[in-house]
Amino acid sequence: MLSFTAPDDANAQATVSGHVGLRESGRKQSNDISSAVVWLVPLGITDTKPNTVPKQTSIAMRTREFLPHISVVAAGGVVHFPNEDPFSHNVFSNSELGRFDLGLYPRRKTRAATVGKPGVYAVYCNIHSRMSSFVVAVPTRHVAQLDQNGKFELRDVPLGEYELHIWHERAPETERRIKVEGGSMVMDLDLDARGFVPGPHLNKFGQVYPVTRADRY
Repeated sequence: MLSFTAPDDANAQATVSGHVGLRESGRKQSNDISSAVVWLVPLGITDTKPNTVPKQTSIAMRTREFLPHISVVAAGGVVHFPNEDPFSHNVFSNSELGRFDLGLYPRRKTRAATVGKPGVYAVYCNIHSRMSSFVVAVPTRHVAQLDQNGKFELRDVPLGEYELHIWHERAPETERRIKVEGGSMVMDLDLDARGFVPGPHLNKFGQVYPVTRADRY
């Protein structure tokens, strides 16, 4: 559902906002909608404002977790992975957008990877199978993570056509074309996670993780 408020100035930029729901199977509903990310990719539009999305970000490894779990960075940016645990980790991604393997490295060391193409990179540790993180690389300054109620707001959006992307780790990425005509544009959207089947991922060699003491929490 879309609604519009006409601007007083025909040349004004717009505010694009809305609510995203997460449709899941079963009775139990999760409360992690705030991990979803929404962004707009301009289609034939020149945006004169500088891109404020960071070109570098950091994901720490602490207590056998990647923190934060979801990170947003500019496409072509660099992600640093400092090891804050008292043991070694091996960060890798087998994403088709661009694979990387940072090798095994110990506490107080940091290694980094470049996420060259726009899209979502799933990141894991080759030692600890339960560790996971996602890097969302975007080619635009119009990006936001949802709040705990599933709401978002994107300000100063130039008028024109965009490709709207919404992503959550349990739902297929949703894309749709929209036209921003000025003033206030409000959307009510859904992500469909009913087909999500939880299960283990493979290690960097494409094999099942061996059961070791290192991965027992």
